[in-house]
Amino acid sequence: MTRDIRNHLLFEVATEVANRVGGIYSVLKSKAPVTTAQYKNNYHLIGPLNKQTYELEVEKLDWTDDSIFDKYNISEIKTVLTNMHERGVNFVYARWLIEGAPRVILFDLDSVRHYLNDWKGDIWELSGIPSPENDTETNDAILLGYTVAWFLGELAHVDTKQAIIAHFHEWLAGVAIPICRKKRIDVVTIFTTHATLLGRYLCAGNVDFYNNLDKFDCDAEAGKRGIYHRYCIERAAAHSADVFTTVSQITALEAEHLLKRKPDGILPNGLNVVKFQAVHEFQNLHAQKKEKINEFIRGHFCGHFDFDLENTLYFFIAGRYEYRNKGADFFIESLARLNYRLKVSGSKMTVVAFIIMPAKNHSYTVEALRNQAVVKSLENTVKDVSKSIEKRIFNHAMKYPKISDSGVPTELDEILKMGDKVLLKKRIFALKRPDGSLPPVVTHNMVDDANDPILKQIRSVQLFNAPEDRVKIIFHPEFLSANNPILSMDYDEFVRGCHLGVFPSYYEPWGYTPAECTVMGIPSITTNLSGFGAYMEDLIEQDQAKDYGIYIIDRRFKSAEESIEQLVDDMESFVSKTRRQRINQRNRTERLSDLLDWKRMGLEYVKARQLALRRAYPEQFKSLIGEDIGDSDIRFMDGSKKIKVAKPMSVPGSPRDGNSRAGSTAAILMTPGDLGTLQDANSVDDYFNLSLGDDDDNEGGYEDNLG
Repeated sequence: MTRDIRNHLLFEVATEVANRVGGIYSVLKSKAPVTTAQYKNNYHLIGPLNKQTYELEVEKLDWTDDSIFDKYNISEIKTVLTNMHERGVNFVYARWLIEGAPRVILFDLDSVRHYLNDWKGDIWELSGIPSPENDTETNDAILLGYTVAWFLGELAHVDTKQAIIAHFHEWLAGVAIPICRKKRIDVVTIFTTHATLLGRYLCAGNVDFYNNLDKFDCDAEAGKRGIYHRYCIERAAAHSADVFTTVSQITALEAEHLLKRKPDGILPNGLNVVKFQAVHEFQNLHAQKKEKINEFIRGHFCGHFDFDLENTLYFFIAGRYEYRNKGADFFIESLARLNYRLKVSGSKMTVVAFIIMPAKNHSYTVEALRNQAVVKSLENTVKDVSKSIEKRIFNHAMKYPKISDSGVPTELDEILKMGDKVLLKKRIFALKRPDGSLPPVVTHNMVDDANDPILKQIRSVQLFNAPEDRVKIIFHPEFLSANNPILSMDYDEFVRGCHLGVFPSYYEPWGYTPAECTVMGIPSITTNLSGFGAYMEDLIEQDQAKDYGIYIIDRRFKSAEESIEQLVDDMESFVSKTRRQRINQRNRTERLSDLLDWKRMGLEYVKARQLALRRAYPEQFKSLIGEDIGDSDIRFMDGSKKIKVAKPMSVPGSPRDGNSRAGSTAAILMTPGDLGTLQDANSVDDYFNLSLGDDDDNEGGYEDNLG
């Protein structure tokens, strides 16, 4: 069938559409502005209806109103929704209340649950995918998959003019792909795995994962873990899709071995980068947010506040509580070794290391709440006494013409009265810890304190916040919020106030936490086993990433001992920097944020769609662009040459470095402001004429206008 591949429709399908669960929610939400700018109302997201939360996420549209479809030439969508509604399928048609305001279709899975057994039998007949009785997650995946396939099948039948691209995220949304393939529904499919299901389960145990990728018996391993049926869904989606992608090189390697199909390309995750008009503004934000952390530190360490905040650095690790996968074990061990090195060297610097990972807890400890209240009370008292002192000095000065002295009080008792002293002493005595205990390492009452992996390791390495320790540690087992009674900061505020993010992950398909640090101008430590680390390693010249505040630990080719020592070396190197050096490094880190902007990352999604159309409609694609483009993977969709980011101009190069790179003039002269040649697709003119809308020259901000 001949279809219009230029003016095509795009549907993205995921369980986290207008449903905050994990990282895919962030991907879809942050990518929406650039996608809607390109596709306008030809773009929809599809997901399951979460009845508890959807009203906070979306604004309902009256799908029975013809005008909201006819005006955009998408009336066929209304026809399909009407047909499905008449057959008992309930849904919400709405705009997602995020930037870009994309349209969403949220299907109520309960309205089709009576089809479950029939659909289970059908998917077994079609693809040999088993489905146990009581796996609710798989049941919902089947319900969503068949409902989406129903929608796409009817739409492809009703709309015979436009090409339809359906992009599915993760196995939970992937059931529709083999159905569309087996039932020959005329839609173009893309499947993106953000992390393989089996990979997550294997890394949850103590497995040497990456060195044994080619040795795993995938069926047997999935069976042992009771996820064989889910693994079958994921593998069927990967093999049935027209284009199979993943989010990073390291996950592509994993998918090739575990899902038995080499991905056609990489679709890295991006962020919406907001540039400040003045370069120094993000540095001012750092100073403001750091002061808020200082307030918390004064309370947490009250009674033992014997270190100088001007010589204190804030490190942190954050994310899901995956003790080994997220590298919490490496972080704590490296902090103990850093503490030893700083004590031996006689360093005057103090490192306060935060662990922000949600774990089972009852509530904040009484001690944590009391300490913050005591310090706040002291602060208020000092303010009151200060106001009284101001008035006394003013009154004394006003009497100067009538008295013989200079008008300036010379005795402390003249301005600080006995009542003030008594009140201050009460507040100061309240700072003392009644039992002489050390500041706590955890802010909450844990459900299972004795067996918590993080607390067990902290006890093992004996980081107890003793006065002689140069490294202090604070475990906050909840995500941060401005409503937090002891550390009242949202997560992004907290990140801006810190000095270094440390994410030595073992299993991290992408890694939003170090990416968010980069966008905010905060240096971070990552690994070459994380998607973000591998991405930056690929874009920045060898050994230059540190100059940009991106420290990449080798966890792939080194032993655990060697990797930990490298981590300690990098942290010690950071601690030894002067304040001016840290400011300069933050400037260079923030300049890398353009590499992570969706206006750049979104080009990879554009290429994946082009490749899918190329494979589905090769003759039409060839006639439209005037040449034959290879279809082996998305790299064939452009011919540009990638140049790596070189040493920043603010870092003087040694003569040896200069000689070794003498032949690379482009690299030598390149700075983070000249990023136009870094992305593979930047030289493509108008996306091979497949752009949408009237303003094809700009496409909603895809232009390389990085100034």
